[in-house]
Amino acid sequence: MFIGKKCADLVNRSTITHIKSCLRTNHGKHYAIGSRSFSGRIVTIEYDPNRNAYICLIHYGDGEKRYILHPRGAIIGDTIVSGTEVPIKMGNALPLSAV
Repeated sequence: MFIGKKCADLVNRSTITHIKSCLRTNHGKHYAIGSRSFSGRIVTIEYDPNRNAYICLIHYGDGEKRYILHPRGAIIGDTIVSGTEVPIKMGNALPLSAV
């Protein structure tokens, strides 16, 4: 488990406010899901007291960093993949139509 400061550029009030306002303004719009798959590596596992759960910092191949809820059994260094043609494995994300 990682004990230290969270990635500050991902967790700040202005980002959260911007995301909430974007979600409000995009109500009713539908987005197409591409067939691309994205893979990332778990860098840290941290406890989030606001959710009473653990979260993971993921570094994706294109340089993007994101937090996700910690999949049970995942450890630092594991690779997770999201997309339509990925294997069903702990931590991987698929659309419901592909399950």
